[in-house]
Amino acid sequence: MATKVDVNECTGCGTCVDECPTEAISLNSNSIAVINADECTECGMCVDACPTEAISQD
Repeated sequence: MATKVDVNECTGCGTCVDECPTEAISLNSNSIAVINADECTECGMCVDACPTEAISQD
């Protein structure tokens, strides 16, 4: 499984950054969420927290 960010839907609100228990998400210089795959445990908290549904797991 992989956690992905749809850059067209991400508004850069930072909710996912705040919710991530492993601090695996940051915002890039364009205020788009970036997930560090090495740190991500795929818990799904960011998926549930994202108000624009820009984060998904497959």
